[in-house]
Amino acid sequence: MDRQQEFVLRTLEERDIRFVRLWFTDVLGYLKSVAIAPAELEGAFSEGIGFDGSAIEGFARVFEADMLAKPDPATFQVLPWRGESPGTARMFCDLQ
Repeated sequence: MDRQQEFVLRTLEERDIRFVRLWFTDVLGYLKSVAIAPAELEGAFSEGIGFDGSAIEGFARVFEADMLAKPDPATFQVLPWRGESPGTARMFCDLQ
């Protein structure tokens, strides 16, 4: 685990973050997201979070729909409009 990933995990605990939004865009440029609990994030850094790509406009056909969203810890940000505690954070993802 690199230093940025450690920083993210430490910040989640210190700031009482309840949800992490994993953001990505579809092929038309519309923002999509998946929400996970902070406990799932360490696994998401190493393995990604699986989702059905056929449910997203233009991503994949049904028979090749399994996709992974891998969060980029350099894009971590606590969302300011969610209040102080418990909070929500976001990261952009690379899709595979």
